[in-house]
Amino acid sequence: MSIEYTPWPAELATQYRAKGYWQDKPLTTILSDQLGNNSQGIAVADGQRQITYAELNSYSDNLAGYLQVQGLQSGDTAIVQLPNSIEFYITYFALIKLGVAPVCALFNHQRTELQSYCEILQPKAMIVSSAHALFNDEQFTNELFNRFSCLSKIITDHSKGNSELKQGYLHKHAFCSADLNPEDVAFFQLSGGSTGTPKLIPRTHNDYLYSVVASKEICELNGDTRYLCALPAPHNFPLSSPGALGVFIAGGTVILANDPSPTVCFPLIERFAITHTALVPPALQLWLQHASASDTDLTSLQVIQVGGAKLSRSVAEQVTPVLGCQLQQVFGMAEGLVNYTRYDDDQELILTTQGRPISDLDEIKIVDENGQPVPQGESGRLMTRGPYTFRGYYKSPTHNASAFDEEGFYSSGDIVKQLPSGHLIVEGRDKDQINRGGEKIAAEEVENHLLGHDHIQQVAIVSMPDEALGEKSCAFVVADQDVKLTTLILRKYLRQLGIADYKVPDKFKFVDQLPLTAVGKVNKKALRATFEQ
Repeated sequence: MSIEYTPWPAELATQYRAKGYWQDKPLTTILSDQLGNNSQGIAVADGQRQITYAELNSYSDNLAGYLQVQGLQSGDTAIVQLPNSIEFYITYFALIKLGVAPVCALFNHQRTELQSYCEILQPKAMIVSSAHALFNDEQFTNELFNRFSCLSKIITDHSKGNSELKQGYLHKHAFCSADLNPEDVAFFQLSGGSTGTPKLIPRTHNDYLYSVVASKEICELNGDTRYLCALPAPHNFPLSSPGALGVFIAGGTVILANDPSPTVCFPLIERFAITHTALVPPALQLWLQHASASDTDLTSLQVIQVGGAKLSRSVAEQVTPVLGCQLQQVFGMAEGLVNYTRYDDDQELILTTQGRPISDLDEIKIVDENGQPVPQGESGRLMTRGPYTFRGYYKSPTHNASAFDEEGFYSSGDIVKQLPSGHLIVEGRDKDQINRGGEKIAAEEVENHLLGHDHIQQVAIVSMPDEALGEKSCAFVVADQDVKLTTLILRKYLRQLGIADYKVPDKFKFVDQLPLTAVGKVNKKALRATFEQ
């Protein structure tokens, strides 16, 4: 049984195959292709442990066999929430081999997000870590079992000592391999979300493998690549752009870091002779600040990719002088389209643009508020379709109706302009979304949570500029006059609801009323303008 999703039109699928972009191979070939000449090469290391490609393959086979015994089969779904660990990749490949489509939640996602994924996906299994506060005892696990009858198994990995997950992959379990159809959904990515908890993005074997292979070629990875994964491993950027999967295709090594701080990463760069890594702008700024005072040897670094949020030119100009390596700007989305500056681009393009698309079949339209194309060089809303850009969110017909036009072009919500060279410059968002250092916050979701408070009448959340993160969030609150609400009270209230910490507003402003537009909607433009005064 395959998972339903919105397919590409037949004529486009034929075109993508004719160009050789869709190879009709499953994602499992990423591992199997390394088992000939590179089986003993180190695939993943985390500072304490390392495993070869042969071990990554056999461990994921073992876990797949164990999960089969637990009743998982092709066409099922699962939720994975693991930190940056070797176990993440073992689990990812085990589920892919089974034909079980996982959604890989970020480790900072909390009760609200996980319950939402269960509602949409109806997973048969969850694989989680006791290092997460929700799973360091049985309380939340029992809540999930009681609420979701679809769940038959929750496997908790314990970082210290033995665990069911480790038993699953360290011991031999017979695995009856699934007959994988490259047109099927391999796994789900998470949207940035502008109207609530992230929506699920079905990624097929064909489209995702093409994106990774093409990214690996653009970024010139090879068997000598040592890639530091310091951003959350499930995120599309460090997974596929070219990320860990691109490194595996090249036969290189992925080194895992717990977080992107210089304190954690600099020693790993020296120890493993790291050549490539990916950062968001706030992390890059910390690296630049600490590099001059550090006695760590960073000379192995060849490329730092920066994406997730807009990088200022003043910061971009410091990368090569301070860190001694190439800057590559990346602008991508879990829904598909990925853009890179190329190593041989003019320096001005590298410093000031967010790159150009991977593929010659990436189609881009930049339109005004009425959906009409704008003249080249002018700003507008980004619309795109192509061989690795999805055609619809999972089980979300209402949202899909507004997210795609009649030709199947996806509206990303980004305001961009395109240069004659094809390079894009990202200028902002047209969606009600805040980009907090690469973490996307849906204003409407947090507003709805706050409106559930007994003493809040109205609330509007907007972005405010921040030098380090690019944007932070500010909540303008109209409260009952006879009640004294404070920032502390509302932060505690939101955390008790179980939303991720990064979604809790950075600032609260208590006001008597909210400004309105001529048609009676909250004027968020006017609220944002208060930060410019």
